[in-house]
Amino acid sequence: MLSREAINAYCKSLPQSTHVVQWGNADVWKLGGKVFAICGWSDGNSAVTFKVSELAFEILSDMPGMRPAPYLASRGMKWIQVYDDPGLPDTELMAHLDASYEMIKAKLTKMLRSELGLI
Repeated sequence: MLSREAINAYCKSLPQSTHVVQWGNADVWKLGGKVFAICGWSDGNSAVTFKVSELAFEILSDMPGMRPAPYLASRGMKWIQVYDDPGLPDTELMAHLDASYEMIKAKLTKMLRSELGLI
């Protein structure tokens, strides 16, 4: 899995993404005030959490090193946490971070997307 620094650098590179530290020193990445990725710790190990489609949730939930994201998935939201090896290859992880970002972008109002220069 990518390092926490690499995940943060990648999320920072996405247009108009913002960063805050919340929830016990987790790096929380947002677009338009909405979370698209969380990079933090799980049982002392690095972990990354992101939004997924319903189909991706079904597939990824059962893969080794991944699980429905604690707290978020228990509320019916489709979020996955990569918390252990083998997890995902780096390119697949970045593709899922992109997809999470795009899902959040699609839910922003047209006005907000325009204000952020995302249209």
